[in-house]
Amino acid sequence: MQITIVSGKRTRKDFLDAARLIYKDDKNWICPLDQDIEQIFDTHKNPFFQHGKCARWILKDNQGNCIGRVAAFINDKKAHQYKQPTGGMGFFECINDKNAAFLLFDTAKTWLQENGMQAMDGPINFGENDSFWGLLVEGFTPPSYGMNYHHPYYHSFFTDYGFKKEYEQITNHLAVRKPFPERFTKIANWVAAKPGYTFEHFSKKNAARYVGELMEIYNDAWKDFENFVPIKRETLEESFEKMQTIMDEKLIWFAYVNGEPASFVVIIPDANQMIKGFNGKLGLIEKLKFVYRRWVGVNRMRAIVMGTKTAYQKHGLESALFIKLKEYVLPKNQYDELELSWVGDFNDKMLAIHQATGATFGKRHLTMRKLF
Repeated sequence: MQITIVSGKRTRKDFLDAARLIYKDDKNWICPLDQDIEQIFDTHKNPFFQHGKCARWILKDNQGNCIGRVAAFINDKKAHQYKQPTGGMGFFECINDKNAAFLLFDTAKTWLQENGMQAMDGPINFGENDSFWGLLVEGFTPPSYGMNYHHPYYHSFFTDYGFKKEYEQITNHLAVRKPFPERFTKIANWVAAKPGYTFEHFSKKNAARYVGELMEIYNDAWKDFENFVPIKRETLEESFEKMQTIMDEKLIWFAYVNGEPASFVVIIPDANQMIKGFNGKLGLIEKLKFVYRRWVGVNRMRAIVMGTKTAYQKHGLESALFIKLKEYVLPKNQYDELELSWVGDFNDKMLAIHQATGATFGKRHLTMRKLF
């Protein structure tokens, strides 16, 4: 076997093609867009390069066939917040061969050690955790946009190599047309009617204001979680820019208490239903198909992120936001499912909200760590 660092057009193509080869017979896999993957490794497009670095490799067998890939990266803002300086490993794909998998892991490990790291988390993203994060171990069904999909045999590669689970990532599914539980609806309607409580959906015309409010809420909501790093405005602006082509303004809602931004939920139509069958490409034909599918509409949504300021986390604002969403979604008669992805098993409050809505289990991913 021969492992090669990605350094030019040929190896970049091999890196992208590796996943297509490994999943070619899996009907559940939906190929991410090549441009979405490449953007992560573009120093001009990924803001994480401002405080980090990465490298990636492809693995070929003795006949020259591509049989795997991996990337390693260091986010300087987070790496030294742990007991051991910890880097990241992700975009791992491999045929069902433990020797090949271990060679890929070793390569990432060596690069991280050479750059001062003593552990690696994986499989994770060189970016925010809303995309390409975690090892799928349960729920091998077609993924929504940005969610990792893996072969079941990957799990044994990670555990046999010495990775240990750091936390579980739970994704739940909500049947849109099914009524909310009575207690949930009662609380939600009571909250929505309280004096001083107001609700607004996102507006592209006032995008700068809403992005600022989301950042304010998010950074307050998550500040007490271990190893939390506040999100930057430029990161949010980039995320909203990427969502422009599929965004529905009335699927992104904010709650206010006496005018103060207090809670939000960001939901997008599932773009994977728009790009299915594209095989990662976005040429003229694919763009025409994409526009048509977007116009016709998809039947699944994905909740990317929710947040409520700590001062308002027992006020029931999240339930009221779901009611506002349903008031818009139901008359459209388009959506069947809302994927609530993903919530860490350490986030009891958010998991309780999922349960209160009547959502059912969908998928389980793992974020794992290997100590060197």
